Amino acid sequence: MTDPTTDSLTGHALIQSYLKTLDTSPGVYRMLDAQARVLYVGKARNLRARVSNYARVTGHSGRIARMISETTSMMFLTTRTETEALLLEQNLIKQLKPHYNVLLRDDKSFPNILVTDGHPFPQIKKHRGAKKQKGSYYGPFASAGAVNRTLNQLQKAFLLRNCSDAMFTGRTRPCLLYQIKRCSGPCVGKISETDYATSVADAKRFLSGKSTEIQQSLAVEMMAASEAMEFERAAGLRDRIKAMTQVQTAQGINPRTVTEADIVALHLEKGQACVQVFFIRAGQNWGNRDFYPRVGAEIEAPEVLEAFLGQFYDTKEPPRQIILSHPIENTDLMEEALGQKLGRKVEILVPQRGEKAELVAGAARNARESLARKMSESATQSKLLTGLGDAFGLDGPPQRIEVYDNSHIQGTNAVGGMIVAGPDGFMKNQYRKFNIKGDDLTPGDDFGMMKEVLSRRFKRLLKDDPDRDKGLWPDLLLIDGGAGQVSAVYQIMEEFGVEDIPMVGVAKGVDRDHGKEEFHRPGGRPFALRMNDPVLYFIQRLRDEAHRFAIGTHRAKRAKAIGATPLDDVPGVGATRKRALLVRFGSAKAVSRAALADLKAVDGISSTLAESIYDFFHEKG
Repeated sequence: MTDPTTDSLTGHALIQSYLKTLDTSPGVYRMLDAQARVLYVGKARNLRARVSNYARVTGHSGRIARMISETTSMMFLTTRTETEALLLEQNLIKQLKPHYNVLLRDDKSFPNILVTDGHPFPQIKKHRGAKKQKGSYYGPFASAGAVNRTLNQLQKAFLLRNCSDAMFTGRTRPCLLYQIKRCSGPCVGKISETDYATSVADAKRFLSGKSTEIQQSLAVEMMAASEAMEFERAAGLRDRIKAMTQVQTAQGINPRTVTEADIVALHLEKGQACVQVFFIRAGQNWGNRDFYPRVGAEIEAPEVLEAFLGQFYDTKEPPRQIILSHPIENTDLMEEALGQKLGRKVEILVPQRGEKAELVAGAARNARESLARKMSESATQSKLLTGLGDAFGLDGPPQRIEVYDNSHIQGTNAVGGMIVAGPDGFMKNQYRKFNIKGDDLTPGDDFGMMKEVLSRRFKRLLKDDPDRDKGLWPDLLLIDGGAGQVSAVYQIMEEFGVEDIPMVGVAKGVDRDHGKEEFHRPGGRPFALRMNDPVLYFIQRLRDEAHRFAIGTHRAKRAKAIGATPLDDVPGVGATRKRALLVRFGSAKAVSRAALADLKAVDGISSTLAESIYDFFHEKG
């Protein structure tokens, strides 16, 4: 709610005028400026008491004083409980991104290891995102690299398949992974369902922290095999034990007294912050990740950590224990909110001694060192952005650079890629891919592809941020190409009325060497930078990153297309029937050419389904 009688007031006087309308209920308040932009979102156990603090004329930090002076209106929303207020506050902060709030900028999901259910021979694989697929999840891991390393060793240790169900069904002979002893070959009957189930159970126990028991059991088996002179089997068991040991070594130091916890440590310096999070699950260290929330000068550790926890666990499952480097203001509320999310008690503590304190100290050291590196990189990045602005005649250093590139093979599986860079380097959560949809494009028409990509991008910007006040619009567009590409893109910009955005085409020189790039501006003559200019190297890195992203997206699309089979689209043909058809005919193409009588002769294929399969391929032909 707002009060229309406060329109002429600002700052302390405005806030004072709201007190008569407030009671002692818990709730959330918003402070807005003259343009109705949200400056700050806060929660309160007692709205009247909390807002009265802002009505005081003195006793505020410089940051809070500036916020109060810019406030021209407020909004309030009461809640039933204090916990609801905390949850609503964090949701609004993530949605509105107020200037004076602590904001978690990197909020990607973390990968897990998934052992699937619902199949006689379960698959082990990396999983990211919502846990919708049936199976057992283990994680989170700090990075995809940490998961891949662990999976690599787990394949050696337990020989579980990582192929998709579709690929599993279509195999008629073992793949390369079986040949190099990374899979037990269940797709072609090289292992029984019972023995495979034992390996799955062992893998689950290992990922649950019971690695010592499994290693001891395998060691006994290895000795028995050796004494029975089954040396090949003994060597296989030895390799499995070695692989498990390598997983544990890669995980670093595993805590003795902490089974399931996140270690969260904060370092603040010169108005910047780094939060380091270590993930401990099943008594094992599954890696660490650093975050750089947006903070301001004069902000204190309790506020930063409380905001971080609320936003970080908004989309993630919290562990049973969260171990902090600094206390937060509302420990009881945060524990209750996270406990409701998890469905069991969550404990938040700040240890003073013992192993937990040592773990926090290690995380805090990592946070301090990471922030020092980040600040050094930011200073260098700032100089490069200033140089880039000077080189291209911009009004100032660009805060958001968008770089575009296309990738295809003779027009097939064409994709466009957009990468984004700014004061903090590459902004990977802002990257976008564009599947080229133009049916009227000539294969390999790079001009047409770039036009489609930019048209879709500008349509989205005009829809999502028509007033250009949300920070979504670029200060500079870089495209891969020369005068022709620049002209084509500029036509699109004119059509959308956005030709005021600076745009530069980056073209390689006549001999296509790095360092001899030419730069093209609409209506201007091409120009170049000095061979040893750091800004030139910076532009090359931007272009190379765009190329890497575009070609990686293209390869993923192409691989998906290659792995697909026409049988996937036939109604009524599931995994079992598809396998029966492939075993009988050898390939999907052979199935498409098969006579109706031959299709009816396949086990499990009824006459009605055989007619459906036959009609599917022949109608399409």
